[in-house]
Amino acid sequence: MLEDISLQTLPFEDPIIIFAIAMVVFLVAPLVFERYRLPGIIGIIVVGTAIGPNGFGFLDRSETFVLLGEVGLVYLMFLAGLEIDLGEFVANRDRSLVFGALSFLLPQGLGMAVGVWFLGFDVMTAALYAAIFSSHTLLAYPIVNKLGIVKNEAVTAAIGGTIFTDTAALLVLAIVAGAAAGDLTIGFWVSLVVGLVALFAGIWLLVPRLGRWFFRNVSEESYFEFLFVMAVLFVCAAFAEIAGVKHIIGAFLAGLALNRLIPTTSTLMNRIEFVGNALLIPFFLISVGMLVDPAVVVGSTETLVIAGTIIALLLFSKLFASWVTGEIYDYTTDERMAMFGLSSGQAAAALAITLIGFEDLGLFDETMVNGVVLMILVVSFLSPALSKRYGRQIVDAEADAEYDPGDQPTRVLVPLAGNRDTMDQLLDFGMLVRETAGDAEPLRALTVVNRRPTRLRASRTDQREQAQTATDVADAEEHLEHAAEHVAGAEVPVETHTRVETSVADGISKTVLDERITTTVLGWASSRRFGSRFFGDIVEQVLEQTTVQVLVSRLREPLNVSERVVCVLPAHIASHPGFYETMHTVKTVADELGVNLECYVVGGNPERYAQLVDAIEPETTTTVDVVPVGDGFDDAMDERVDENDFVVALSPRPGSRGWENRLQSLPGRLAALEAENVVVAYPSEEDTSDKRRFLEMG
Repeated sequence: MLEDISLQTLPFEDPIIIFAIAMVVFLVAPLVFERYRLPGIIGIIVVGTAIGPNGFGFLDRSETFVLLGEVGLVYLMFLAGLEIDLGEFVANRDRSLVFGALSFLLPQGLGMAVGVWFLGFDVMTAALYAAIFSSHTLLAYPIVNKLGIVKNEAVTAAIGGTIFTDTAALLVLAIVAGAAAGDLTIGFWVSLVVGLVALFAGIWLLVPRLGRWFFRNVSEESYFEFLFVMAVLFVCAAFAEIAGVKHIIGAFLAGLALNRLIPTTSTLMNRIEFVGNALLIPFFLISVGMLVDPAVVVGSTETLVIAGTIIALLLFSKLFASWVTGEIYDYTTDERMAMFGLSSGQAAAALAITLIGFEDLGLFDETMVNGVVLMILVVSFLSPALSKRYGRQIVDAEADAEYDPGDQPTRVLVPLAGNRDTMDQLLDFGMLVRETAGDAEPLRALTVVNRRPTRLRASRTDQREQAQTATDVADAEEHLEHAAEHVAGAEVPVETHTRVETSVADGISKTVLDERITTTVLGWASSRRFGSRFFGDIVEQVLEQTTVQVLVSRLREPLNVSERVVCVLPAHIASHPGFYETMHTVKTVADELGVNLECYVVGGNPERYAQLVDAIEPETTTTVDVVPVGDGFDDAMDERVDENDFVVALSPRPGSRGWENRLQSLPGRLAALEAENVVVAYPSEEDTSDKRRFLEMG
């Protein structure tokens, strides 16, 4: 047995041994490198070089590694499209397009000039060489996300610009690949344009509709959702090949098309990232590492020239693009340098273009591969360091603003009943409205066991009731275990609570007070259609006993199938002290779902509300219109709302500021609409003077 794995048998050919070595590399290399504050992605590449055919020769770059590496590359580009914030891109499209155009055209133009005149490439090779660093990978995104500055306008422009730079760089790859296969005739251009239009239109029009149908109708086992996403990914990649472009373009488009259907806080998104980051993408990285020849990197002047040229062109062009965009939109120096830090990162597109240029097109040699890996190594240190340094300065600048005593952490409470389908929907909604930036608070899940008040002398009836209470507590804890598993699947921290109270409403209200809850998400269980007790006694009592924001929710469809968020605003709701907080919540829901927000003011001034809503963060694509009061309201909303809309109506508590008697019938009118998901949002009654917290900074 020992002879089978002796050094004389190198490279290892046994599949179990190969897989075991790969798993150890995926585990150990990132841990060791990150311990010394080095990117884990570089660790896998470096170790892949060491154990590959150009290193110690433990493993050969066999067909298996080539296959898994190709799958990992496709998956990496899919994640790049999936993780882009389309809502922020649309809201800041002018800034994102300006920065994206500058940060692509400048390095592309300079790179082609240097490639032809200095490095001696032909035009097509020079174009592909420039495309390597004309895009950018958001290596430092986790840093700015943790700092809580993702919504900063300059940071948003840099993130949104990724769509432009990655798409343009991949189109350059498509043109060069087509040219390598034949002459650039009119037929080639017609075929390329028709193929790209058909691919873009087919993916963009069909995938979202197919996704909404699937998520709405298939809910048996969660792994079916993941398999559906994988099927869409690789079918789109295959159709890209049929359309005459590289498969990574189809994968990137598939990510963009599914972007709005997979919220970043969802369990499905966590599974997608887990499989990619733990298994498929590391196979791509180790495969790239096996291409590197350490002797060439160390001893080749040409490799150093290639790497040095790319690094110089990359840093100059990205810094120039960041500075010009900052001048146009009056960004601070810290914001411009944060943009530079984000856009200087290179990984996904750069590795993809280099590998395809080397293996498929034959335009690059090993020297280029080694030079690009060396470049990625350098910018993998530089990009996170710049983003962290200047991101902290942006945070410090915002912290220097006037202190607001009303600032407090957002704490979301989700009281749960026994229906697990309803439970999961409420938990998903709670995760959606929970603040995710910075030191986010855990989601609170609560079950309340109802019992009668105890008597001075216990009877047999009381003893039976106590036994029943114990049974109910055990059932409640079982429900909470399910809730914890569901939330943990999305890697969201959760705290569970069980209370035994004389009424469910008392248990909820006391938890709101004890845990300093700011938002309570309640289920809409009643089927009543008239009267002030439309929601039932529990909801009505919670509204009477608390002053925090309460979101009464009827959720019948998965949240990610929503195509719009429709918000109904009573005419005088802006005078309510909790208006800004609740509109911030509504816009957060639209932002997380990646959909447009449409507001309808009932008999009020739409121009005034347009100004108020636009001033509240986060930025979303928002329209404001007016609908009539009275009987005309039902017809107007019927015309504007369909089953795929997520409807949210703001309503003051009865008797509070902004209240009108006709609002008593609002829940019933909303229930009659075609929309499956409806929420009535009751703003906080506490006047904490915290408007600034929900308005755009600077």
